Amino acid sequence: MLPWKRLLRPLAAVLLTTAVAVVPAASAHAAAPSSGWNDYSCKPSAAHPRPVVLVHGTFGNSIDNWLSLAPYLEARGYCVFSLDYGQLPGVPLFYGLGSIAASAGQLQTFVDRVLSATGAAKADVVGHSQGGMMPRYYLKFLGGDAKVNALVGLAPDNHGTTLDGLANLLPYFPGAEELLSAATPGLADQLVGSAFLTKLNAGGDTVPGVHYTVIATKHDEVVTPYSSQFLSGSDVHNVLLQNLCSVDLSEHVAIGLIDRIAFHEVANALDPAHATATTCASAFS
Repeated sequence: MLPWKRLLRPLAAVLLTTAVAVVPAASAHAAAPSSGWNDYSCKPSAAHPRPVVLVHGTFGNSIDNWLSLAPYLEARGYCVFSLDYGQLPGVPLFYGLGSIAASAGQLQTFVDRVLSATGAAKADVVGHSQGGMMPRYYLKFLGGDAKVNALVGLAPDNHGTTLDGLANLLPYFPGAEELLSAATPGLADQLVGSAFLTKLNAGGDTVPGVHYTVIATKHDEVVTPYSSQFLSGSDVHNVLLQNLCSVDLSEHVAIGLIDRIAFHEVANALDPAHATATTCASAFS
């Protein structure tokens, strides 16, 4: 084995650890809920007039990533939908690995389907990790700004990630970046300085007419540094969980999978007119 391939093992280990944590059981994906979540007969209420589209992260899927947040939002009266995107040929269950620009096109098609089924004029989008960043391409380049009211990102890699510095080693190994781009373009697109992120962030982080919320944790070990997640713009609300509850220990996976303090902030972002203070006690609400 070439020396640079041995040194890439830590990078692979981080990615695979994330995959195992986000996708705990293959059987869960086969049992999609039959009502409320992904129920295309659901009609938004006057109180919550927009459907919520959930966008999973890298290695996630439309069910396992949302086993807690989707029911949380459904119980609060939202029509909730989720999609799979970015599948590589021959790779089941683990999504979000394909070209992010192509994945944004899949999100475009899915949002159109949800709006057609619900009769709503706009949707709200909530995404975890890549799923909080990828929709920005849809908003900026594919007309999503006319169809999305708010984008809420849970630990989104808006300005890329260094993977705790591991990604900075790639230029020292000839061919490593090309190999990563060819095998898993969705991963390569998320590295700091990628052509995709350069295009996405050129000219500003946001587009007019969309409300942006970013929810981050200082314990994030995947999107590093965590401050790179935050957006700049006039209609942006950047949230650090530990400023709301100093003892919140959620890291990259937990913030999207089980953290009800983060979920409370999601609910606030979706309905700011009725927002309530998020504290440590929100974990029990």
